[in-house]
Amino acid sequence: MLDISPVTWAVTIGLIVALLAVDLVLAAVRPHRVGFKEATAWSVFYILVAIGFGVWFGAQYGGDYGTQYFAGYVIEKSLSVDNLFVFVIIMTTFAVPTEHQHKALTFGIVLALIMRAIFIAAGAALLNLFSFMFLLFGLLLVYTAVQLFRHRDEDPDVENNVMVKAAQRLLPATDKYSGGRLFARIDGRRMVTPLFVVLVAIGSVDLLFALDSIPAVFGVTEEAYIVFTANAFALLGLRALFFLVKGLLDRLVYLSTGLAIILAFIGVKLMLHWAHVDIDTSVPEISTPVSLGVVIGVLVVVTVASLVKTKRDPGARAHAGSIGGPRDDEE
Repeated sequence: MLDISPVTWAVTIGLIVALLAVDLVLAAVRPHRVGFKEATAWSVFYILVAIGFGVWFGAQYGGDYGTQYFAGYVIEKSLSVDNLFVFVIIMTTFAVPTEHQHKALTFGIVLALIMRAIFIAAGAALLNLFSFMFLLFGLLLVYTAVQLFRHRDEDPDVENNVMVKAAQRLLPATDKYSGGRLFARIDGRRMVTPLFVVLVAIGSVDLLFALDSIPAVFGVTEEAYIVFTANAFALLGLRALFFLVKGLLDRLVYLSTGLAIILAFIGVKLMLHWAHVDIDTSVPEISTPVSLGVVIGVLVVVTVASLVKTKRDPGARAHAGSIGGPRDDEE
């Protein structure tokens, strides 16, 4: 069992909060269009920070735990790319000005981290108390994988999101972005801006993704610290990655299929672990190095296949995928 001291937890959380604070300050002080060079520099920086942390962690606590961290990080990073599809849909749907997208994404990442921290704490507690939760998590991931594969050529219907519709119906709103503020005073009345509604949309989507990503990373490690850091470092680079690859996302036509395969694989891994622990120790388990190899292999294959497909068929366009049924206007 991994023994993480309160000081290490505090320093880790402090580092993550500091990195988030830098993003928030940059977004608030200097709203601007994030160019390719800036997005590349930030993306490389966050990846190096994540790798540097993993190297330190492995050296400090052992190679096995280091492998678990990198496996979790790769899984969360791959799932976060699907987040980017939805972020693009949200930004387009609400016509968010380019200079305010930085702020929307950073606030969205903060919300995602808070919600995932809650899910991680709850998930770790449940797994410690009830071993059959591995079975339930596994079934959840397999179900999600099947739904994602069935609806891989669809996009989530952001405008009909329950929380978004409730915010628009219950709160006085203006259609002006008002300099990127969340609230504005119009004719003496305090109103929410479209940016506030955008954050509600991003937050609700983050909640749905957390329901899948947290069980997925618990499939490669049972350590709450590793789950938290893998999620945090994957999400920290999401804002920069959005600006770097949003023009390329349409070409990843098989990404949803690849993510469905990854979720199904991790789901089966969790169920095998439950069977090994609760039924018969002769039931085989899938090791973390094998999991890491499978995840990386699937991502490489779907990326290459997607690029080949779009080269042969320039009209092909990727979709984020949906875990629900078709949109009302598509039935």
